[in-house]
Amino acid sequence: MKDKQLKHRDVNWLYFNERVLLEAGNKDTPLFERLKFLAIFSSNLDEFFKVRVSRLRQLKAVDKNLRKKLVRKPNKTLKFILAKVASQQETFGKIIKATLSELREHHIFLREPRELSKEQLEQLALLFKAEIQQHCTILSPITVTRVQDGGLYLVVHFEKDDLALVLIPAAEIPRFIELTGSGANYIFLDEVLKLNVQQLFPNKKIQGAYTIKLSRDAELYLEDDYSDTELVEKIYASLGKRSSGQPTRLLYDQRLPKSVRDRLKQLLDLADIDLMAGGTHHNLSDFFGFPNPPNSEHLRYVDQPPLKHPTLSFTTDIFNTLKEKDQLVHFPYQRFDSVENFIIAAATDANVRTIKMSLYRIAKTSRLTDAILTALENGKEVLLFVEARARFDEANNIKWGRVFEEKGARVIFSVPNIKVHSKIALVERFEDEVRCRYAYIGTGNFNAKTAKLYCDHGLFTAHKKITKDLSQVFEVLERKLIIPKLKHLLVSPFTTRSTLLEHIQNEIANVQSGLKGKITLKMNSLEDTKMIAALYAASEAGVEIRLLVRGFCRLKQHEETNPEPNEKLIFATSIIDRYLEHGRIYLFENGGDEKMYIGSADWMTRNLDKRIEVLTPILDRDVFQELKDILSIQLNDTVKARILDTADTNSRFMPEAGATQVRSQYAIYKYLKDKLDETR
Repeated sequence: MKDKQLKHRDVNWLYFNERVLLEAGNKDTPLFERLKFLAIFSSNLDEFFKVRVSRLRQLKAVDKNLRKKLVRKPNKTLKFILAKVASQQETFGKIIKATLSELREHHIFLREPRELSKEQLEQLALLFKAEIQQHCTILSPITVTRVQDGGLYLVVHFEKDDLALVLIPAAEIPRFIELTGSGANYIFLDEVLKLNVQQLFPNKKIQGAYTIKLSRDAELYLEDDYSDTELVEKIYASLGKRSSGQPTRLLYDQRLPKSVRDRLKQLLDLADIDLMAGGTHHNLSDFFGFPNPPNSEHLRYVDQPPLKHPTLSFTTDIFNTLKEKDQLVHFPYQRFDSVENFIIAAATDANVRTIKMSLYRIAKTSRLTDAILTALENGKEVLLFVEARARFDEANNIKWGRVFEEKGARVIFSVPNIKVHSKIALVERFEDEVRCRYAYIGTGNFNAKTAKLYCDHGLFTAHKKITKDLSQVFEVLERKLIIPKLKHLLVSPFTTRSTLLEHIQNEIANVQSGLKGKITLKMNSLEDTKMIAALYAASEAGVEIRLLVRGFCRLKQHEETNPEPNEKLIFATSIIDRYLEHGRIYLFENGGDEKMYIGSADWMTRNLDKRIEVLTPILDRDVFQELKDILSIQLNDTVKARILDTADTNSRFMPEAGATQVRSQYAIYKYLKDKLDETR
């Protein structure tokens, strides 16, 4: 497929993050929630530079003839990205200023040093001496290369452009310091250091102090995105090693003198393209932890407590319940304890022999990890597949894996050259000496914390054919089986791509034979060129395609206006709201006998070819209808949906005049609450 038929992945990602920024600037979003969207934007951008910009930078060093087989014009792309980010950062700064100004109208103040009283200055001087100073690490020009990735530093400028760096101890001290006096008054920890930095250098004359933040490259994982193993290895060989940890972006206070900036550039071995001017404060992902002053509840989203599940929350025998009927759960709308209780029941049930799970992002502490430890204490056979390469969670995953191992679990860390991204659990229970299997297959991680923030779905089932397939997936993970013989589950890298392509081709054939053809897809990211080519072919054949893509989407729509969905054959929207859309749902018309799948795999090359992913068909008709209802609500969102048009305008989807407004995340909550009320 020609590049002009596709959007650039990294460039398009910036328009996803722009949708986050639009929510931060939306006056209809409660004030404190706007701060959180600012934090999300900032956190997203940090990861983007560590991973995607890092990749472009490293590929610049590769021989041109070799490089162009993987990526075209990295220099041009990098320049566009940096220009776009600079523009977004300018908007980001304006939104912060407006948001903090509006907070003042509610008597919540993030003070600047010039606003402090004598008593407050004395308070901060005492705090610095008693609690902050001991945590300040100082780097001289000789040791400046030790700057931590993502660390927040104060550049202290002395006479004759001499300098030192002070690590701002935001890991030990709250980033927002509460001030004495009446009202809700706070100040950045950074400003406290600036006010008292002379105490760290009593014998030097300080010219100024400015904050900086350095991002370093994450490890380069080209194999995640490209199927040509030989070419990837040549790229790595040409780089000499898998370069990681090199500086990739220096974000600095725009007031930093050029002479000091040039000195830092030299000391850190940076190029001009690696430098980015910013505001006075960085690491604004710390807005996640902004204090909660009294009587500020009205500045946040109205509380939406997770609902009980109409069946699982009231059963006294989960295994018997699942034998009778499949059960579907939806987070964060419903309580995560249905998953925890499933593992707890297995851990304490005398008839359960074996528990098998794949763990991608393990919580630091949780009822789930406690349940696994209980299972081991009770003599259960526990097999855990722990992904040791879950980016940014490696250390915690490995730590927990070792703990489970020491307690008697069989723990498998990763598979060579492939990640395990599936969210699966299998319980084997002997009933009248007959082995029965119970399964959970989800779209999100086994993590109670993220289940409060991410919109995910999970299927509990005792269906014999599905659980038999799932047992084979675990045999692959245990390396007892090389290629599973699957009849119902779609499992990457074995059957997901081929089966999905068969479904697309089937829709084309149905249209050609005079039947309706329709494909409805919800996912996080749409990137794989072969899958996009298949969707283009289906559209040209007359198949109606409806897409709901949260993140980047390389597919181009045929029109750049804002038509109604039924006026074009491909129509794509994206939803950014109080929760992070994370579920994957794939629905095919199939000549009137609809087929639906949920699971962990996005339509990205790495998810289809380079990871162990599991998609399950929805076979129970009641469960099928419930999931289809929820999907329909999201497809008809008229409040938070934005159109993914070719021009990347991120324009709102405008309903017809007089149409009822639908804010899908709230409508789904009401839908599930009504179902709960009906059963009680």
